[in-house]
Amino acid sequence: MRPSQNAEDIKEFNRFFNQPIEYQDSFFLPSVNNPNNNQSFYADRGQQTQVSALKPDQHCYVESSTGNSSELVSDSPPIDAFFADGTPMMHQGSDSCRSDMHHSPDETHHSSGNSSCFTSDVTDLKHKLREIETAMLGPDSESLESYNTTPVAAANQISSESDKLVGVMEMMPRGDLKEVLIACAKAIAENNLITAEWLMSELRTVVSVCGSPMQRLGAYMLEGLVARLASSGSSIYKALRCKEPTSVELFSYMHLLYEICPYFKFGYLSANGAIVDAMKSENSIHIIDFQVAQGSQWITLIHALAARPGGPPRIRITGIDDSTSAYARGGGIEIVGRRLSSVAASCNVPFEFHPVAASCSDVEIKHLNVRPGEPLAVNFALVLHHMPDESVGTQNHRDRLLRMVKSLSPKIVTLVEQESNTNTVQFFPRFLETLNYYLSVFESIDVALPRDHKERINVEQHCLAREIVNILACEGAERVERHELLERWRSRFSMAGFEPYPLSSSVNATIKTLLENYYQSYTLDERNGVLYLGWMNRDLVASCAWK
Repeated sequence: MRPSQNAEDIKEFNRFFNQPIEYQDSFFLPSVNNPNNNQSFYADRGQQTQVSALKPDQHCYVESSTGNSSELVSDSPPIDAFFADGTPMMHQGSDSCRSDMHHSPDETHHSSGNSSCFTSDVTDLKHKLREIETAMLGPDSESLESYNTTPVAAANQISSESDKLVGVMEMMPRGDLKEVLIACAKAIAENNLITAEWLMSELRTVVSVCGSPMQRLGAYMLEGLVARLASSGSSIYKALRCKEPTSVELFSYMHLLYEICPYFKFGYLSANGAIVDAMKSENSIHIIDFQVAQGSQWITLIHALAARPGGPPRIRITGIDDSTSAYARGGGIEIVGRRLSSVAASCNVPFEFHPVAASCSDVEIKHLNVRPGEPLAVNFALVLHHMPDESVGTQNHRDRLLRMVKSLSPKIVTLVEQESNTNTVQFFPRFLETLNYYLSVFESIDVALPRDHKERINVEQHCLAREIVNILACEGAERVERHELLERWRSRFSMAGFEPYPLSSSVNATIKTLLENYYQSYTLDERNGVLYLGWMNRDLVASCAWK
């Protein structure tokens, strides 16, 4: 996928931009069915941490990238087997669960597991549930005490749970992986643990990191549900700040995601276009980037301004970033300054970089080095949803930052955010939103890379899975993935005193040219001055500007 030769801005973008997203690490979580299992992943290549929602007797073998990674073989090693580079794998199930590796792009939309993988005999299910009841209502008094009631009441409670589960299995479309995931999440939301445990055991036989988009997403959704039941979401999320993979590997995964999907290119190109338009008559520009990461967004902006008729302006960038991106960067934020200074020098653009090594929540005006009378642009690209708001605690940094920025009187403020609603909604609707949103993302990846592509597995595990687990398993301040729909962002910006800054038609044309290099199911829509990039008519990323 390469940009059109007559679209120089996009050509330069593809040439120079290597922007990774923040989430760095893979994860596998402890099974609630078997909390003492000894499956593990390497948090630091020499240190093992208890993991996996898989049953101990399940096996998975994934060959090298030249082989068929979805084949389950009878003499495969145990589930704690890894890729050669240390990446853990999830259970593939059986051949009957496996999707055909030779698929067409049109077959990926809302795919599901194979019905033969699920328990279809309700009588057998009832028999197994009665065995559970017998074990739990036996002579061991501690089992009864766990219900804090009489033996008769306990029996009635378990029977009621069993009947609910049988009802779920009877009403559910057999073999629909998406529906089974939804039923499992609903059971957890209703604290129906017997149903949840049974459905998890069913799901473990069909989810796969190398199957259909629904199977792959299901693998990570299941891990999130397991972590939520085990109340281990926050600790797992923190533990994932580990040094595996290496920074070079991580950077390559981020870059591959950037290349195969247009989501980040869309956001950064549209933001840059808005800044260029707002600053077209200025001789100097100060840009405050609230998550500078690799700084790659600004390489294309420097090249664009270098070609401006009449000569380039003086550019000063204040780059804000905490330690989260340092590992992928391979060092401190000063690396970004040196890189951008080198690019600017090669283009004869006067340039200055001011690093701010801090979390956005801690940033105050004194950190920003604002100079009176200097034209100011502020960039919020995929960062504000990490800021806690009034629903988390008394310190509403989400709105505080907007009010602080407004007090600086910027000429333009750019906003790029995922078009998803996971901030204040309760667990079950949040699960549904996450399922539908990330299914579109996984489907878009499916048309770009083969299902047995080893690097695709790494991209999904290291770049997307961590977000999913955080959304499903964490609550309160530990849940940092708190997306909001554009209409809610519009309300926040308006309350802070901003007015919309419509994106120019040239920005829209640039994005259309960009999408010509990608699969036809991507959609671009402009509504009320906001650009929306979507997949199969599902909006995924929104970009807009304010003044």
